[in-house]
Amino acid sequence: MSAFGGVGKFLILAGVFLILFGLLFIFWERIPFLGKLPGDLMIQRGSFRLLIPVVTCIIISFVLTILINILLRLFR
Repeated sequence: MSAFGGVGKFLILAGVFLILFGLLFIFWERIPFLGKLPGDLMIQRGSFRLLIPVVTCIIISFVLTILINILLRLFR
């Protein structure tokens, strides 16, 4: 393996992560359960609205962990 092989793998994984993260932002409102799961906190007072998606973040973290582990195993 060349000296830049590790950097190349890192850049590929970072690119995949950025693409997935970007798609999540684009389609956030079209996915019906994101931000509306039991355990997600929503505070609404008048025109002020605060959403803290605790459970949604845990699920997204779990899915991303599995995807990253699969990708790491493929590139070994």
